Amino acid sequence: MTPSPGGNPTVYLVEDDAMVRRAYGQALSLADIEVRAFAHAQAALDAFGQDRPAVLVTDIQMPGMDGMELMRTLRAQDAELPVVLVTGHGDVALAVDAMRDGAYDFIEKPFSSEHLVATVRRALERRALADELRQLRERNPRDALGTLVGPSPGMAEVRRLVAALAPLGVDVLLHGETGAGKEVVARALHAASGRSGPFVAINCGALPESIIESELFGHEPGAFTGATRRRIGKIEHANQGTLLLDEIESMPQPLQMRLLRVLQERELERLGSNQSVPITCRVVAASKVDLKALAAEGRFRTDLYYRLHVAHIAIPPLRDRPQDIPVLMAHFIAQAAARHGRSAPAWTGRDLAAWLAHDWPGNVRELRNAAERLCLGLPTEPLGEGDASAPSLAARVDAFERKLLRDTLRLTQGNVARAAEMLQMPRKTVYDKLQRHGLTPGDFAVRPGAGSPSI
Repeated sequence: MTPSPGGNPTVYLVEDDAMVRRAYGQALSLADIEVRAFAHAQAALDAFGQDRPAVLVTDIQMPGMDGMELMRTLRAQDAELPVVLVTGHGDVALAVDAMRDGAYDFIEKPFSSEHLVATVRRALERRALADELRQLRERNPRDALGTLVGPSPGMAEVRRLVAALAPLGVDVLLHGETGAGKEVVARALHAASGRSGPFVAINCGALPESIIESELFGHEPGAFTGATRRRIGKIEHANQGTLLLDEIESMPQPLQMRLLRVLQERELERLGSNQSVPITCRVVAASKVDLKALAAEGRFRTDLYYRLHVAHIAIPPLRDRPQDIPVLMAHFIAQAAARHGRSAPAWTGRDLAAWLAHDWPGNVRELRNAAERLCLGLPTEPLGEGDASAPSLAARVDAFERKLLRDTLRLTQGNVARAAEMLQMPRKTVYDKLQRHGLTPGDFAVRPGAGSPSI
């Protein structure tokens, strides 16, 4: 997609009626949407070679080439171009058929300026999402899962820290809930570091205490019963690379002392050996709990905590970055579709509203599994079900409705018209519900210089 000279994506508007064309163009311009208006399809085709639009809005019935033929011609050159068709009452069936052929949406005359603007904004968001996914695939097709996806301020900060720390030799402490993406961030640190050695991951909580020492440090023949030959441990294997110690809070305290010595001296001794082996690897420790609080309670070595805490990256939970949900879902659906040789399934505004209302206790891992099931056509697990001790149904419905309204307003930055479009309900109903729940749209608007809203 080629941006307009002003730097914003351009909308092509094709309408043969001059007064109507002027009215549509003014509505879009007043909404800060860049628009180029054309009186007929051929003029839009001529401009298409030099200035690719982000969205096409076209009337169906026009002299010469009609809107349907224009859509097919332009989408043959740009398959990701969202097309919004403007229809008369008698054209609705035709527009529905066009949507099956790839049109993004249609608007039936007469319609309000707000409806036009809201539809075009959604189409622009769809185009931006498609462009981001394409860039992700082009940027690193070999390691798509290592890409830090999401436009939220929280993920922008994670990307900034990874870019800043990756070339350095410092050890890094990652903190985030289960499923938030700690290993993904660790892999991104390694990939951006330029280190020649491997990325080696070990889950300290998944190994029995009886073997974790050998797994980490290696052993010589005869070091213990059954040790018949030398084994290189994970730390030594990660030489010149990156070692991820996941769930480091689960590491037994005697091993914490040995790890501290390795980090300080940058050398280790295999079990059963007195010979020191120099190591040069970055250690990335990951924890789902507050290690400082754990150390204060005497359940984690304080000196190891401060040795690991040279650099720190906090990975926000998915519920705190709703802006990332549609991008991540589309990203994982595209991956699943490619993996299973299927077409990516479409999803609706109602699907998005349900995803935004869900707390995602399993974070990105849970969302990825939901995308996988959706792509495979499997029944999706209900979102947000409680247990027998949950509040009453009425209370849960009320809480769900309030959270859905709140998250939708955050996503639309307080724009009630757009929120009503997403929620598929009249604006008056949305205002009534906002009043009942004590929510004020202005609280969710972006203040000058404040950046994007976040939970």
